[in-house]
Amino acid sequence: MGNTSSMLTQYDIEEVQSHCQDLFEQQEILSLYQRFCQLDRNAKGFISSDEFLSVPEFAMNPLSQRLLKMVDGLNFKDFVAFLSAFSAKASLRQKVTLIFQVYDSDGNGKVSFKDIMEVLRDLSGTFMSDEQREQVLSQVLKEAGYTNDSFLTLEDFIKVFGSCKPEMDVEIPVD
Repeated sequence: MGNTSSMLTQYDIEEVQSHCQDLFEQQEILSLYQRFCQLDRNAKGFISSDEFLSVPEFAMNPLSQRLLKMVDGLNFKDFVAFLSAFSAKASLRQKVTLIFQVYDSDGNGKVSFKDIMEVLRDLSGTFMSDEQREQVLSQVLKEAGYTNDSFLTLEDFIKVFGSCKPEMDVEIPVD
């Protein structure tokens, strides 16, 4: 897939749609491709961490370092797959799976008390002490039937947090 939207064939568009479970219309994929090409400044066919950090909203996100581990080196197809979790058409499972991946920073398929504490620390900064974070997290885990020593798999994570309705439907700027 080349560096301009004219290089994106109908076959490419349909392949990306299929890869992303048809969450994006063809015109949306073309717009995302234009945005991808803008970010891929050196036309390498993938986006580096530095290029992602050129997006102010991304750079200002308190979880940007965790997200960078997930997005560094994405080609266009994987770039769209990553963004699909933010689509209004994405299932709750797709959204919770992305959140799980943010918490599972070492990629071992398990989220520990420590993993969750690190994310809470990134999100709350100095607004909460570690003791307050530990108390809140311990209570949430206890109410869900887990302890501070538990490791949550994706299925556990969905069970605990899947009943929440995450508001991840964000507009993806394509201009």
